[in-house]
Amino acid sequence: MQLVVSFSWSAAHRLPRYMGRCYRMHGHDYRLEVVVEGTPDGRTGMVVDFHEVQDAIGPLVKAMDHASYNDVLENPTAEAIVVWIWQRVAPQLASLTELRLWETADCHVVYRGEPMPEELTAPGTGDAHPDTADPAG
Repeated sequence: MQLVVSFSWSAAHRLPRYMGRCYRMHGHDYRLEVVVEGTPDGRTGMVVDFHEVQDAIGPLVKAMDHASYNDVLENPTAEAIVVWIWQRVAPQLASLTELRLWETADCHVVYRGEPMPEELTAPGTGDAHPDTADPAG
């Protein structure tokens, strides 16, 4: 049985390795579906508590909301972002089987933990752009 929990946030990015319209800084309203799979426990009747999924993902979503992905990834494509999220969430959710990340209402990527080239998630500079830095410091 699959259990799916959805999350939404807004963030910005630009694709420095792509000479199309996404080269320029722009934003998206992202939606993430976290899919866990298993057999419901005979006593609780649950595959996993929804709150366990929310606790694993919530802090990451809060950190990503209204941020620039270029601060953490060199070339933050949807593909790179979903792998980056997986790397941070999978250790906390043993039953994680799939992430679905929407950049728009019509376009999304699906990741199931398959091996990816290391350069896909090459880190960004870590230096927040003045327009995306946290004003609180």
